[in-house]
Amino acid sequence: MPPLARRILLRWLQLGGVASACCLLVWVAAQQVWRQDANDPQIQLARDAAARLASGQAVDTIVPATTVDAAQSLAPFLVVLDAKGAIVASSGRVHGTLQSVPLGVLEHVRESGEEGVSWQPEPGVRVATVVVSYPGGFVLAGRSLLESERRTARLGELVGLAWLGMLVGLAVLVSATELMMTRDRN
Repeated sequence: MPPLARRILLRWLQLGGVASACCLLVWVAAQQVWRQDANDPQIQLARDAAARLASGQAVDTIVPATTVDAAQSLAPFLVVLDAKGAIVASSGRVHGTLQSVPLGVLEHVRESGEEGVSWQPEPGVRVATVVVSYPGGFVLAGRSLLESERRTARLGELVGLAWLGMLVGLAVLVSATELMMTRDRN
C-alpha cells in the first residue's frame, strides 16, 4: 500500500472509531431514556392501586372492568395478584388470555417492594410493567412497548444513516487534508 493511502486509512480508522463510539453512545442513551420513560404511567397506576388496596378498598373498585389486549392496544392495564402470585383480577389480556409475570419477578418484588420489568408474554408482544407489593399481594400495571420500540427502531435507523454519513465525510476530509499536506511538503 502506498504511504499516502496508508496514512489516510490509519487516520480514517482512528476518527471513524471515535465517530462510531459517539453514534453508539447517542443511540444507547436515547434508547434507555425512552425505555425508562415507558414505565412512567405504570409507576403511578401500580403505586396508587397498591395504596388503595392497602387502605382496604375492594379490588373490583380499582381494576377497570374494560379489558385491554396488550397485543393490540397501547392502553395501560392493571393486574392484582394474591400473595402466592395467583391472579385475583385483571384488566389485561394477551389475545384474550390472562397473563402474569414469572414468579421470580414477584419474589424480587417481595424483597424490594417494586420493580419495573420488560415482559414478553409471547413472541412479538412486549410489555413495560411495574409491579408493586402491598400487604395482600401485588399490583402489576402494564402497557405495550410497541410504540416505544418503533421509535427506538426509527432512531436506530437515523443514527445508522448519520454514522454512515460521518464515515464517508471523514474519508473525504482525511483524504483532502492528507493530499494538501503532501502537496505542501513538496
